[in-house]
Amino acid sequence: MDKYTEYRKQYEIFKYKGFDLSEENNEIKVVYHFEIEGLSEFNPKWSFPMGINSLEELKINGTFMKMIFSLGMVELISYWKICCPKKVIIYGYKLSEEQIDWWRELYFLGLGEYFYTNNIKATIEDFMEIISLGEDNSMKCYPLGGNAGCLVPIGGGKDSSVSLELLRKSGENIKCFIINPRGATLNTVSAGGMEKNLIIVRRTLDKNMIELNKRGFLNGHTPYSAIVAFSSTITAYLHNLKYITLSNEDSANESTVKGTDVNHQYSKSFKFEMDFHRYEEKYLGSNTLYFSLLRPLSELQIAGYFATLKAYHGIFRSCNVGSKEDIWCGHCPKCLFVYLILSPFLSFKELNDIFGSDMANDMTMKDTLDKLIGMVEEKPFECVGSRDEVNTAICMTIRKYKKSEEVLPYLFEYYMTTPFYNEYIDKENTYFDKFNEENLLPDKFRQLVYSEVVEGLKKGI
Repeated sequence: MDKYTEYRKQYEIFKYKGFDLSEENNEIKVVYHFEIEGLSEFNPKWSFPMGINSLEELKINGTFMKMIFSLGMVELISYWKICCPKKVIIYGYKLSEEQIDWWRELYFLGLGEYFYTNNIKATIEDFMEIISLGEDNSMKCYPLGGNAGCLVPIGGGKDSSVSLELLRKSGENIKCFIINPRGATLNTVSAGGMEKNLIIVRRTLDKNMIELNKRGFLNGHTPYSAIVAFSSTITAYLHNLKYITLSNEDSANESTVKGTDVNHQYSKSFKFEMDFHRYEEKYLGSNTLYFSLLRPLSELQIAGYFATLKAYHGIFRSCNVGSKEDIWCGHCPKCLFVYLILSPFLSFKELNDIFGSDMANDMTMKDTLDKLIGMVEEKPFECVGSRDEVNTAICMTIRKYKKSEEVLPYLFEYYMTTPFYNEYIDKENTYFDKFNEENLLPDKFRQLVYSEVVEGLKKGI
């Protein structure tokens, strides 16, 4: 909090000065220009494969230019958080008061974890003033025409693998979308046989930000999935794809800290999905549709379906600690969560082969387990399922192994000593019947997800 107060006095103004567009090697290059007055300038970069229009056509296309500008609006928060200037001055485009309120809410809720972990006491009324000095955009807008298929963002974990397989079964025209590819994302595309249907977008952070973080300036979590929302919309528009099919499930709506709005997964929540949909429709007008294909489902349903997709078991990864090496670290909350949510459907040998370690017998993971099941108020700041889902998965596994009279691993034996065991062990599992009606799925996708996953699990797939 002391740093926050000190930096806001010392560095009062953040500027979004504009962006440059160019074409190189059949790619559109975007360079943004940000500045924290008195501290540093920042020039993050993006590159998008060229689509069906030339750059000259796109530069006079109001829809495209507004989308590029908006990507800069969400990109800037990664640089603003270095010292949280009181004023953010926007050049180039005129924002209405309604738009300013929309962006302030995204920044504030998307930075909930950042404020919490840095012990910053901020309110939505006082944390930022946005001043728009741009001109109204008078360029003609060109909405996307027709209905030409799906863009599927691939993160390398089990969820995007499930989305990819569901859409492959449907016969939809599919393109896969990856930002800054790594082993797991590329391997997921390969496992789905979609190598020729891959669109790669690249994002480059400014080195000045990284250097300032090393020097001790403020740092923390930002709403990355909002970056995915705007960049995938640009990509879908460039390649004439109507649907952007995310893989965010129902449990992304649960707060990370009980009784607060602090949610590590805020920009994966249905609230953000709805807010983005309305903003895009009113202010960008690309005629694309951004929605999560898995929103009606629980983590247990997704895990149950994923357990049948054997081709992905050896290559999927969602461990942030091991992401650079493309491994499961076997010691973090994300690793343990995925291990537990799959445990009702796979044997411990299969799980140990996937993760490369016997996490269920690792005594050092007990504190992490306590956070996942709700023994403490704060869940891990990771993309993990709800407390109810974790407890249910563990009890399903215990019932399975008790029935076969096999010895349970340490963490499961420990769990039986907690109050949650008696609370959940006799509960009827309702997660396989679940279908959350709070979603944006068009009818054909609703029918696909319900028939393949919900009805499939009931039949034992």
